[in-house]
Amino acid sequence: MMDMKQILIFGLCLMPVWTCRMNRCYDVHELHRAAERKLRSHYPQPQESFAAAMSNSSASCPVALFPQQPPQHIRDRSLSPWRYVRVTKEDHFPSSYSEAQCLCSGCVLIQDNRPPVESHDYNSYPVTQSRVFLKRELCDDGRRYYLKPVTVKVAVGCTCTRAKSYN
Repeated sequence: MMDMKQILIFGLCLMPVWTCRMNRCYDVHELHRAAERKLRSHYPQPQESFAAAMSNSSASCPVALFPQQPPQHIRDRSLSPWRYVRVTKEDHFPSSYSEAQCLCSGCVLIQDNRPPVESHDYNSYPVTQSRVFLKRELCDDGRRYYLKPVTVKVAVGCTCTRAKSYN
């Protein structure tokens, strides 16, 4: 029968084996397939529509457009409108994704029959979602890579909030 000291020593001897299995090293040719497999089985990704992700809206607050165009997407109907931009991180899997970018610093106010205005009594604020990506890390041998799960906050839209007051 093993005592506590022997169990501890045995466990410490097995630790490199466990960490090696958790951080399996892949050569460059295997890395992409391994990442796709891990993402599919352990870290499912949201479906992205690349057409919607590449919105044609400008990078400025579209206050003047509010009465003219009937908006089709929620990002255009919001009092805190946003557009999607493409973000690329070469050492991550997936290596690119869409992220929301708020178009106004304030919020669009529509009152009575007056034209819409951007009010700075309110702030446009990104709404984030935590997503797991796999980051490519160099193994000890300096030639192969392992895949490390990392959490990244991704802006998925914008909302209108009251401005902070410091009174």
